[in-house]
Amino acid sequence: MNDKWVIGVIGGSGLYDIDAIKDAQWIWVNSPFGQPSDEILFGTIGGIEFRFLPRHGRGHRIAPSDLNARANIDALKRAGCTDLLAISAVGSLREEIEPGRFVVVDQFIDRTQGRESSFFGTGMVAHVSMADPVCERMAALAAGAFHAAGGKVAQGGTYLAMEGPQFSTRAESHLYRQWGADVIGMTALPEAKLAREAELPYALVGMATDYDCWREDEDAVDVAAVIAQYRANAGVARDAVVRFAASLPESRTPSPIDRALDNAIITAPDARDPAVVARLDAVMRRLLVTG
Repeated sequence: MNDKWVIGVIGGSGLYDIDAIKDAQWIWVNSPFGQPSDEILFGTIGGIEFRFLPRHGRGHRIAPSDLNARANIDALKRAGCTDLLAISAVGSLREEIEPGRFVVVDQFIDRTQGRESSFFGTGMVAHVSMADPVCERMAALAAGAFHAAGGKVAQGGTYLAMEGPQFSTRAESHLYRQWGADVIGMTALPEAKLAREAELPYALVGMATDYDCWREDEDAVDVAAVIAQYRANAGVARDAVVRFAASLPESRTPSPIDRALDNAIITAPDARDPAVVARLDAVMRRLLVTG
């Protein structure tokens, strides 16, 4: 059994590189699901293997609706990742989650439209559980790392994934608060769903940049304010990744998510489309190797 950590970091708005990575090399990883957002930065932090992917591409050139999340997750799996830490700018839907605070997300509400949200489909059908969509171990380690880096951290929160690229109307913002959402963003889904299908334990830390538009006595959110806040947050995020690496146990013990596909595949072996199975060679590697 391989007990080594290989941590994939998905950087969101304002986090396009991690300068602490040693022996760094940008490498293109091809995916049968299309083109990932960018090359992946291979290297180490404190002796731990890391793989960094800027979600929007360097220079923030890819819009939320145009992100190829399937290619991104597939490429990270091909790059050898065992676990994923995602970092994302979010708007706050709660007074107590002020701009500058980091939220370790534990639930999602999906309001996206038309995005490719599964590696599976006709010819190879699978249904993974998303009841508990993040990895508790990764989330706890992330919370500790961001706290140690000097960040103000809220552990636990529901992320509302909207389509965008426009920000919310005031009516929508109030509605999402009534639904119990705590933060809002445009990119965590289908990313988290695909990570589960790829058997990659996933945690998401949201960096609050604004109060969305539910506070009637304040100006609506605009890009200038978001950029200013995520630039302020980025330094803490980079430091937290270094502290995260230092906090990892020496050996990686198995996670239940490592076997998320065990009871998920419903298509009978003799009914599986070979072409569909072929492009799942990374996602289903464990099952294909063991038969």
